[in-house]
Amino acid sequence: MATTQPSLTTPGTGGRRASVDRATKETRISAAINLDGTGVYDIKTGIGFLDHMLEQLSRHSLIDITLRAEGDLHIDYHHTTEDTGIVLGECLSKALGDRKGIRRYGSATIPMDETLTEVALDVSNRPYLIWKVNFTRDKLGTMDTELFKEWFQAFAQLGGLTLHVWNQYGENNHHIVETCFKGIARALRVAVEIDPRQTTAVPSTKGVL
Repeated sequence: MATTQPSLTTPGTGGRRASVDRATKETRISAAINLDGTGVYDIKTGIGFLDHMLEQLSRHSLIDITLRAEGDLHIDYHHTTEDTGIVLGECLSKALGDRKGIRRYGSATIPMDETLTEVALDVSNRPYLIWKVNFTRDKLGTMDTELFKEWFQAFAQLGGLTLHVWNQYGENNHHIVETCFKGIARALRVAVEIDPRQTTAVPSTKGVL
């Protein structure tokens, strides 16, 4: 896997946009986002369940996402899952730039039938993940449930997010992970919005994030 795929774009014009191409011996991933989109997505990772979760991320954050991934799925899904988190995190950080004007903080409580999950985040440029999510099944479809933490860790690290995700209760493992992705989507939707009261100011007494 020597070269990346051609750079991708998101629909329309305007908005805070970024694209990233990443190639390793394990994966080739290209992605583009628009933070000021409408939740339009075009995502193909080769992992059906991961596609479904990233589509939820786009739709509920209103961040447009275009992504193509090719990975060593004949080994397992680890590298592709983690590296999509890396690339989308890089896109997020790049699109945020100096992070001026953003609301910075966001949180969401997401119910889904018997499940309830809470997500809180700070677009602080100080990566940290607290993950209080447990699964009772090793796999959802063909995807290892332990890989969801790897995706959130990579996304938080490269996106510069302090991110707390905790599942309060739930029985259905599909519902549990879906509420995690919908939760981060809704929290991001608030946190990356431009605050009309401070459009050119960095939301920190330090003056920088």
